[in-house]
Amino acid sequence: MYQHLDSEGQPLPYAAGKVVCVGRSYRDHVSELNNPLPDQPLFFIKPATSLVSLAQPLVLPTGHGAVHHEVEVALLIGHPLCNAQAKDTLSAIVGVGLALDLTLRDLQETLKAQGHPWERAKAFDGSCPVTGFVKPESLGELQALDFSLSVNGQLRQSGNTSLMMWSIAELLAQMSQSFTLTPGDIVLTGTPKGVSALTAQDTLELTLHGQYRFHAQIAG
Repeated sequence: MYQHLDSEGQPLPYAAGKVVCVGRSYRDHVSELNNPLPDQPLFFIKPATSLVSLAQPLVLPTGHGAVHHEVEVALLIGHPLCNAQAKDTLSAIVGVGLALDLTLRDLQETLKAQGHPWERAKAFDGSCPVTGFVKPESLGELQALDFSLSVNGQLRQSGNTSLMMWSIAELLAQMSQSFTLTPGDIVLTGTPKGVSALTAQDTLELTLHGQYRFHAQIAG
């Protein structure tokens, strides 16, 4: 059973909730997938059953084609947000970490081409591996965070939250207009370019703002 943890591996006092994700948050990622630029944020939700700890071996689903990594800054919500104003949202963040939005890319493209929802490609069990969370105040300005993902020692993705099309505060406010964010929810803020497939026995290193390094292993 997944449990939110701090960066030292200690449990945090929040039950796992939903994961609210932002699609097409970084222009370079939009371009690499040949998608149109949105004029407003695109949101989708993963259930709590998508959550797993990055500290354990990650089991990739089989039989649906390529499984792509999308590294993202993850925000742990500690206070409810409902119809919030942007200026009031950042105080609800009690933890910052990194997550992988694992995506069954072939299945997603098939579903999109058919005009169907693509939760089956994004919201499956184990589709959201998460690191431990650090306190926001330890990172300084949240809109200037460097983060990266390396696979087998090779840099795959790197980004900075300053390059997001909408600020973190704006995203949280807009989310809260549609669905209440509750303590234990996680918000994924989008991925930069460089998404590609993972394979069995890959080793992963995720870095957050040059201060925190997290390691993971693909089972196989």
